[in-house]
Amino acid sequence: MLHHRSAHLEARARVLKAMAHPSRLFIIEELEKGERCVCDLTAMIGADISTVSKHLSVLKQASLVVDDKRGNQVFYRLRVPCILNFFGCVESVLESRAKEQASNLKAVGK
Repeated sequence: MLHHRSAHLEARARVLKAMAHPSRLFIIEELEKGERCVCDLTAMIGADISTVSKHLSVLKQASLVVDDKRGNQVFYRLRVPCILNFFGCVESVLESRAKEQASNLKAVGK
């Protein structure tokens, strides 16, 4: 039973590691709005196409995005848009921390 749980936790960690880069987080947020071709994402990120392709490959290997080749263009979309719910939770953590820090600064200022 422990081995099964460990394998599941490892799988979760792989998904989180795949998201753990600012450019990949940006890509996921952009794909929330709809599918994008590699060329659009490259222009938005301001990196070279090989770097953006590598980021997309990491997201694809983690099953976060799927690709669709059309002619000489490759389009990407989110496999499971619910991943964005996770971002909402992360924002709540950041807001909570900011409120706590502000409260601590007020307490020190008294």
